[in-house]
Amino acid sequence: MRTFRTARPRTALLATTTAALAVLALTACQSGMGTQDEGKAPSTPTVSSAAHSPAAQNTGYSQAGSGSGSSTAQGSDAASHTGTGTGTGKEAGAGSAGGGSGSGKGSGTTSTSPVLCNGANTRVTAQEVSRPVDHMLITATNTGSRPCALTYYPFLRFDEMQWAPGAFEESRPQAVTTLAPGESGYAGVRLSAADGSGENGTTGHKLTVLFQGRTPRSDAGPTAEVKLPAKGVHYDSRLTATYWQTTAADALTW
Repeated sequence: MRTFRTARPRTALLATTTAALAVLALTACQSGMGTQDEGKAPSTPTVSSAAHSPAAQNTGYSQAGSGSGSSTAQGSDAASHTGTGTGTGKEAGAGSAGGGSGSGKGSGTTSTSPVLCNGANTRVTAQEVSRPVDHMLITATNTGSRPCALTYYPFLRFDEMQWAPGAFEESRPQAVTTLAPGESGYAGVRLSAADGSGENGTTGHKLTVLFQGRTPRSDAGPTAEVKLPAKGVHYDSRLTATYWQTTAADALTW
């Protein structure tokens, strides 16, 4: 004779399972443990404040490009800068200089927020110096009514030269050189190698200074045409500039 086992009712099984789960949940709550979503990121992740500071975002001095670059970098960077200027013109509107509204309304820009220095809101001069030898001093004076920022270093183009001189990376300052109206910033220029190691020496009769924007090698706006001595200025392949500095002494250290 076959013996048939009586099946347990489904409702009873479900009730038993539910009760067991409830006991486990209660035990977890009482012990201070709870369920955790392992795939969810923390609601307040730790972020480096330097990476999100205005200086880091706008110039990259403390983040992007740090420790990079070559003192003799060459390329077509200078050719990418467009616009005209004499270096003695009136201040450009914030739209062309800093990318904001001239009045500052609706853009979060105030009348005292720095714009970018360029050939339209600065007067730029060049002067050969006796020490260090074979050096020149570039001076940019803010002729506008708002503070302006001299970011990175100036691109120098003598006559129609097709290469872009680099910069002394050691001259990078801790902060961007910012000029109040009437103030000046400085960049030193090594024109040629004192030991004669430079190549392709030539004499330049026309100098164009190009300004960088808030990211390296970007365009800050109009260039500045700088007057040179009638005899011209001799330079060679060792032509190198410093980053913009707040004092002439700092600019002529390299």
